[in-house]
Amino acid sequence: MAETRRKTRKTVVVALGGNAILQPGQVGTFEEQLFNIDSAMRRIAELVEIGWRVVLTHGNGPQVGNLLIQNALAARTVAPMPMDVCGAMSQGQIGYMLEQTLQNHLRMRRLPVPVVTILTQVAVSAKDKAFESPSKPVGPFYSEAEAKKMMLEEGHAMREDAGRGWRRVVPSPEPVEIVPIAAIVDMLRDGICVICSGGGGVPVVRARSGALSGIDAVIDKDLAAALLAREVGADALLILTDVPQAYIHYGAPEQQALATVTLAEMRAHAEAGHFKAGSMGPKVAACMRFVAAGGTAVIANLTEVVQALAGEAGTRIVPEAGTAKKSEHAAGHAAKQSAGKAHRKKAGSKKAPAKKAAARKAAQPGATVIDINEARKRASERRA
Repeated sequence: MAETRRKTRKTVVVALGGNAILQPGQVGTFEEQLFNIDSAMRRIAELVEIGWRVVLTHGNGPQVGNLLIQNALAARTVAPMPMDVCGAMSQGQIGYMLEQTLQNHLRMRRLPVPVVTILTQVAVSAKDKAFESPSKPVGPFYSEAEAKKMMLEEGHAMREDAGRGWRRVVPSPEPVEIVPIAAIVDMLRDGICVICSGGGGVPVVRARSGALSGIDAVIDKDLAAALLAREVGADALLILTDVPQAYIHYGAPEQQALATVTLAEMRAHAEAGHFKAGSMGPKVAACMRFVAAGGTAVIANLTEVVQALAGEAGTRIVPEAGTAKKSEHAAGHAAKQSAGKAHRKKAGSKKAPAKKAAARKAAQPGATVIDINEARKRASERRA
């Protein structure tokens, strides 16, 4: 089987849908989520066994929602965390379960493939128009009076949600940069199965100086998966969901499943309004972006992972005949660019006098070094 892996050397970005983690009707206990994930990782292990290099990403909507509810209920006792921190927490939670169960299945198959979870920041543009009109509902439901109070006192955007109450809404900007992409590419080339960009990634923005800071937003996980697939130079993007294929005229008597379609055909179906924004729309949009770069994208059911990549199941979107693959160069470009920057920085530091180098380092933006003991002492004095 090791020989098969050496021969195949193909890379797939697998985007797990919410049903891989939490099934409808479940309350979301750790045991429920672990059971669902274990079943999903058994199928991902099959991909590794037949020779695919796997980059795994996932959703986190219910998990972040639960964290926001916990924030609200415990706000008088424990300081609530901002949305970007909740996103990071959920990446750790889900990544831990994915990593552990996938490692167990690989071990049972005697496949010595390391699995690593990367806490992934994904940059968005501060000028994205989504910030002008927040639309993504998050967190618990509130009464109208509570919502208006939050709008006034906390500055949150709130919206009535289909008669069920009021919810906070946040922007959903376009992902523009997978921040740790060079590390992801390096690990993938070293034969590591990488879990990253969970929930679309932790949303951050870059200042002109290059410094990063978190922002309250939700990045569409499928669009982030498409960007990730292009950046690592993947051969395929596989979006797993709870239906076997994408459909046109969905739910109507003339409903038709789509098997293999070209990018032009899929674009025509999308423009005709066959894919709803709240369900299949983002998945189709993500697939089309990746295919436009020359790759192949598949939308399939979680139970048909291997069959989907073999062209035997799911909806397969392919480039037009004669389209050259562009995405295969992206990973090398990202790695070379990162290496080039590191080399220039290193070379410059050797030539500069020690005092000038120290002065430049002090002037550079970045995290402030905190004296932990001093910080704890000040916190203790405030509590007293």
